Amino acid sequence: MKVGIISDSHDNKEKIIEAVKVFNKENVGYVIHAGDIISPFTYREFKNLTAPMFVIYGNNDGEKFGLQKVFNRITEPPAEISIDNRNFLVLHAPRGLEAFKSSGIYDYIVYGHTHIIEVSMGETTVINPGEACGWITGRYTVAVLDLETGKVEIVDI
Repeated sequence: MKVGIISDSHDNKEKIIEAVKVFNKENVGYVIHAGDIISPFTYREFKNLTAPMFVIYGNNDGEKFGLQKVFNRITEPPAEISIDNRNFLVLHAPRGLEAFKSSGIYDYIVYGHTHIIEVSMGETTVINPGEACGWITGRYTVAVLDLETGKVEIVDI
């Protein structure tokens, strides 16, 4: 199974559409959004995903009631989720990252907030897909994780 990973989309509808296309083309079985969707109206773009999506709130997600209304699986970070018998921890900001990583509990830790790509392989693989919005780095990216091989691909959208 493949997992699509996105963070910090910040209402960039055009890039959300591109991310959805990538995830659908890659036939991901699940999508994780590591926060900072911002507005509920972007649900119109995300609803075209062919896979279920798990979302956590980011520091800029102020309209929590509206987001909760349209996204079925949205929660405060840190949040644990099991996908295909793998344990994931999803954060927005990397607070406590090293402690979570060294705990040995998680197969994968996904985070966002920094807008900087990170893929750190190990007993616990850490993934920051960068930013889908492109506001900080000028690069629009998502990640695709292949659970069979453990390979993480950063995809420009």
